[in-house]
Amino acid sequence: MAHLIAGLIFLPILGALFVSVAPRHYARAVALGSNLFTALFALMLWAHFDPTTPGLQMVARHVWIPAIGAELHFGIDGLSLLLVLLTSLVFPFALLAQRMDRGFCALMLVMQASLYGVFTAQNFIPWFLFYEMSLIPGFLLIKLWGGAKRDRAATKFFLYTFLGSVAMLLSFLGIYFVRGTFDFAELASLGKHGLLQGNIRWLAFAGIFLGLAVKVPLFPFHTWLPDAYEAAPTGASMVLTGTLSKMGVYGFIRLLLPLFPNEIKVVGSWLLGLAVASIIFASLAAWAQRDLKRMVAYLSINHLGYCMLGLFAVSASSTVPPNEAQAALSGVFLQILNHGITAAALFYFVGLLEQRCGRRGLNDFGGLMQRTPLLCAWMSVAMFSSLGLPGLNGFVGEFLIFKGSFALVAGYSAVAVLGLLITAIVFMRAMQALFSGPLSESCGSTPDLSLVERWTVLPVTLLMFAIGIAPQFVTTIFNSTVTHLAQVLG
Repeated sequence: MAHLIAGLIFLPILGALFVSVAPRHYARAVALGSNLFTALFALMLWAHFDPTTPGLQMVARHVWIPAIGAELHFGIDGLSLLLVLLTSLVFPFALLAQRMDRGFCALMLVMQASLYGVFTAQNFIPWFLFYEMSLIPGFLLIKLWGGAKRDRAATKFFLYTFLGSVAMLLSFLGIYFVRGTFDFAELASLGKHGLLQGNIRWLAFAGIFLGLAVKVPLFPFHTWLPDAYEAAPTGASMVLTGTLSKMGVYGFIRLLLPLFPNEIKVVGSWLLGLAVASIIFASLAAWAQRDLKRMVAYLSINHLGYCMLGLFAVSASSTVPPNEAQAALSGVFLQILNHGITAAALFYFVGLLEQRCGRRGLNDFGGLMQRTPLLCAWMSVAMFSSLGLPGLNGFVGEFLIFKGSFALVAGYSAVAVLGLLITAIVFMRAMQALFSGPLSESCGSTPDLSLVERWTVLPVTLLMFAIGIAPQFVTTIFNSTVTHLAQVLG
C-alpha cells in the first residue's frame, strides 16, 4: 500500500498541470476532480491503516542521494493519517468558497501536494523540500489575488517563514555533521540520550524551535499571520488556517520534542509561558478587532495555543502520569483536526458576507437574522464550535487538553482558561453585532445561502456535530500513536 502515499502526493501536481491547460471556465471543476481522486486515496489509506499499530505503516524507502544521507522515506502513523484526512477535507471546501482562475486553482493544488509530502515524509531532506514548497504558492496566492494590503502581507509572510526555515535548515545541517543521518526515527532514538553535546545543542534547538514557532505561529512570532489572513482571498485563508498552520504543530511533535526531550524540560517553563501568552494575548487582540477576518485570524492563534499548551505540559513536566499525558496529547490531536475544520468554516462565512455586502467590519452589519436566517444559523454553529460548546467538536479537544494539563501544570492551565472566557465574549459580541438589532442599510438586499452554498457547508457542519457527540471514530485513528508518544515524551 506504499504506492498510495506516492499517488497522494503526485495526483495534485498532475491536477495542477491539467488545470493549467484546461479551458478557463473549467479550471475549478478540474481542480475539484483532482481533489476527488486524492480524497479517495486518503480514504484508502484510512481503510488499510491498522489503528492498533503505533509505528509507521505503508512505508516506502528508497535511496535518493546517499552522499548526504537523503532518502525517499515515507510512511504514516495516526497523526500523519489525521492530517492527510484534514487536508483532503479542507482543500475542496476552500475551492468551493469562491470562483477563481486557472492560476489560483493550480497553486492550490501545488500547495496540497506539498502538505501531503510534509505529513508523510520521514527524512529531513524531502520533508524540508515539501515544507519550503508550500511557501511559494502561499506567497503567490496572497500577492496576486489578495486584498488591498496584499503586498505588505505577502512580503511579511515570505520573510518570516523563510528566515525561520533557514534557521531550521542550519540546525539540521549541524545535526547531520555530528550524527550523520537525516532520518527522523534514528534521530529520535539518539535524542533520548542527548542528540548533541555542549552549546551546539542549544543552537540547534533554537534554530528548529524558531522555524516551527513561526509556522504555528507561537507568540511572539505571530505578527505575520493577521496581515496574511486578512489580505488573502477567502479560499487561501481557509487553507492557511486549516492546514498550513498545522505544519508547525506537526513539526513540534515529529521533530523538536523527540529530538530534544532533555532541553525541553530545561526551558519548559518558558515554553509554557509562550503558549499561555499565545492564548491570552491573541484572544484579547481578537476582542479589539473590528475587522471580522482579523478577528478570526487572532482566534486561530489562540486555538493553536491550546495545542502548544498540551504539548509543552507533557514534554516539560518532570513526572508525567500516563493517563494525563495521553489525555493531553489526545486533546492536541483532536484540536488539530477541530481547529482546521472550524477555522476554515469561519473564514468561509466571513467570505460569504464580504461577497454579499462588499465589507466585513463588525459595524457594517446588523439585523442579518431578518434577511439571512440560514446563513446566521450555520455561522452560529461554527462560532459555537470554536468557543467550545459541549456537543460540538471544539469542546472535546479543549476538554482533553485541560484535563491533562491541569494535572501536569495547574498554574499555567488556570491562566490559560481565561482564554476560553475571552473567546466566548468575542463571539457573543460578534453574533450580537451581526445577527441582532435593526437591519443595517448595507444588508437590506443580502441574499440567504444558495443551494450550492448549503450543500458546501453541510458536510463540515455535520462533521462538527459528529465529532462532538461521538469522537471515537476519530480518536481510534491515533490512540496507539498517542500512547507511544506519551511513552517517548514521558
